[in-house]
Amino acid sequence: MGLTLNVCMFYRQYLLVLSSPDRRNATEEQVTSPTSFFDQVNINFERAAAMTDHPKGILDQIKAINSVIHFTFPVKRDSGEIEVLHAWRAEHSHHMLPTKGGIRYAAMVDEDEVMALAALMTYKCAIVDVPFGGAKGGVKISAYEYSEAELERITRRFTFELFKKNFIGPGLDVPAPDYATGSRDMGWIADTYATLAPQDINALGCVTAKPIQQGGIRGRTEATGRGVFYALSEVCSRGRDMRPLDLMPGLEGKRVVVQGLGNVGYHAAKFLEEEGGAVIVGLIEYEGAIANPDGLHVEDVVAHRRESSSILDFPGAENLEHRDAGLELDCDILIPAALENAITEENAPRIKAKIIAEAANGPVSAEASRTLFERGVVVIPDAFINAGGVTVSYFEWLKNLQHVRFGRMEKRFEEKAARQILNAIEHSTGTSFSDGEIRDFARGADEIDLVNSGLEETMVRAYHEIREIKESCAEKIDLRTASMISAINKIVTVYRHRGIFP
Repeated sequence: MGLTLNVCMFYRQYLLVLSSPDRRNATEEQVTSPTSFFDQVNINFERAAAMTDHPKGILDQIKAINSVIHFTFPVKRDSGEIEVLHAWRAEHSHHMLPTKGGIRYAAMVDEDEVMALAALMTYKCAIVDVPFGGAKGGVKISAYEYSEAELERITRRFTFELFKKNFIGPGLDVPAPDYATGSRDMGWIADTYATLAPQDINALGCVTAKPIQQGGIRGRTEATGRGVFYALSEVCSRGRDMRPLDLMPGLEGKRVVVQGLGNVGYHAAKFLEEEGGAVIVGLIEYEGAIANPDGLHVEDVVAHRRESSSILDFPGAENLEHRDAGLELDCDILIPAALENAITEENAPRIKAKIIAEAANGPVSAEASRTLFERGVVVIPDAFINAGGVTVSYFEWLKNLQHVRFGRMEKRFEEKAARQILNAIEHSTGTSFSDGEIRDFARGADEIDLVNSGLEETMVRAYHEIREIKESCAEKIDLRTASMISAINKIVTVYRHRGIFP
């Protein structure tokens, strides 16, 4: 796996940034503390890179941003006013094409942020064996300040700018939703691209997470949250790994706090509660945090928020004085599912969770990761645990290229074959199956069944690859470093097979 155990033994000496003249000789004292999100991503890369024996030049290439574009464009507001907006698209790695990554609408988005998120996408795709390079984009707006008509004009013009600059296409760069964007926006992107490239038979593959009617795939909306659930289920299934945390195997009864009730946080909490038997003891949103050690029913909280515009004052729950206090609640599993840097060096010592699942991108800073690691807290890194979205996006992209819905060809064949088996059992045993049993046993897989099966297989397999790397290292390392080593090894393999041109 490209590891050298001799280097592993000196793990703590190699907390480096790539700007060091010689990463192999630099020490921790020589490293300047990172100040940007991209720097923090690179620190994590360097921790892992220093533990491999891959050539420095290849590691430098993996880390480098391939392309970044910053552009402005005008949009007409409903009032008739013309506003000039800033937008970015970063393509981190072209070792695989197309590149893949979301588009966020946020007032704080900038070049550093999209570069960092694009890099995380590269590593994320490699970890779960999705054959894409990483990308990310953003428009500098607060989406709630714009009407639906204005957002449509912004999205279509943004797509046009990407098209002009060759930053979108089913074989080039495939966006997806991110913060403040969703299937509606992806539908606008798909329609705009198809209008601009009518000759492209695979035009629907230019973007993922589209509405089903526009070539989307069932299960994509909840994919990231379901992926978090599958990953946590596998992580918590091993008694050997749970004993040091003083936890029993399995999700049943685990106390969970979730930060963010957006798409990812909501679905992660929902599946953990309904399918995993976990107890949601705390929920955190923009307006505040609530707690109940006996459990909060996610659907009831969401309904309450829909009616009152707030999770606060939910019946039976305690309002916390500060929303960030929710991160410090006593729990087994903490799921930060909002924006980056929720857990920093400042609040990391007060975190009581035994497992942190990074459902958001970059919610734990590099400095906080080190503190939590020293305390024995298990941090399941974002590049792995929130990869459910890009995994199912990959399935959607394949569906668009194949021009056929998953399950359409084989569903009825599977049902008929199963019925023949049931008939043979009835004939040989003299027993009869009820209509309900026949429906349950002789059911062919629908698209959603195949998507969920593929997602679970992806998350389970990726975790065991990461865990194997972690266990094989003589020095104690965290899952973040192990997952990054996994990504680096896979990307290096691609470069070795393809070479560097010219």
